[in-house]
Amino acid sequence: MLKIAVLYPDLLGTYGDGGNGLVLLERARRRGIDASLAAVGLHEDVPDASIYLLGGGEDGPQRLACDLLAKGSFSSRVESGAHVVAVCAGLQILGHSFSVEGNEEYAGLGLVDVVTRRGSSRSVGELAVRVGDRWLVGFENHGGRTTLGSDIAALGAVARGRGNDGVVDGYRSQRIWATYAHGPVLAMNPWFADEVLATVLGEELEPLASVADRLYAERCATLSLRPLE
Repeated sequence: MLKIAVLYPDLLGTYGDGGNGLVLLERARRRGIDASLAAVGLHEDVPDASIYLLGGGEDGPQRLACDLLAKGSFSSRVESGAHVVAVCAGLQILGHSFSVEGNEEYAGLGLVDVVTRRGSSRSVGELAVRVGDRWLVGFENHGGRTTLGSDIAALGAVARGRGNDGVVDGYRSQRIWATYAHGPVLAMNPWFADEVLATVLGEELEPLASVADRLYAERCATLSLRPLE
C-alpha cells in the first residue's frame, strides 16, 4: 500500500499545502493503486509512510514543527528510505539551519546540505520554475534566501519570481523534492504529482486526464510560459 502522511497541517498549512496529500491519494486511487492518507496532528507520533508532506507556515509554527520532528522518528524514517515533498517552511526545516523574524538562526533537521537566511525583502507573487522540460507554477510568500550545498541540485531554474535566490528554486535529492511554490503545488502541476508518485512507487504510470491538466495549461498561458522542448 502507498502510505501518504501530511505532517502537522495545523502548523504547516497556511497556504493549503495539505492539499498535496489529497492530490497524491486521488491520482493514485484513480489508477487502481491502493493508497491511504493520514494527517498527523500535534504531539502525534509520526507514522510509517511511503511519502511525507511538509507545507508552509509562519515563524512560530515553523519552529514548533521543527522541534517536534527533531524529537520524533521522522529523520530516521527518511534516512531509511521514505520520500518527502517539502514546501517553503518545510523546505527550510530539512536543512542545517534557517533564520526567522529578527534574523535569529534556528537549527534545522540537517537532512539536506542547505542553509536559509533572512532576505532583505519578502518574496511575494507568482513563481514559475523550469524543471527539465516542464514548467512548475505556483505562488511564493517567504522572507528566506536559501543556499544549497555543492552536492545538492536545485529543483529548477526560476523564470518568474525569486525561489531560493532569484536564480533557482528548491532542491532535489534522491528521495526529496523541495520548492517554494504554494498552490498547493501538486494540484497546480499534475505532471509533478505523477512524477512524485512514479518515483515513490518505482513504476511508470498510465496517463491520467483530468480538469487539472486544463487548469495547468491555463495557468501557463496566463504567465506567458511557452511550451518547453
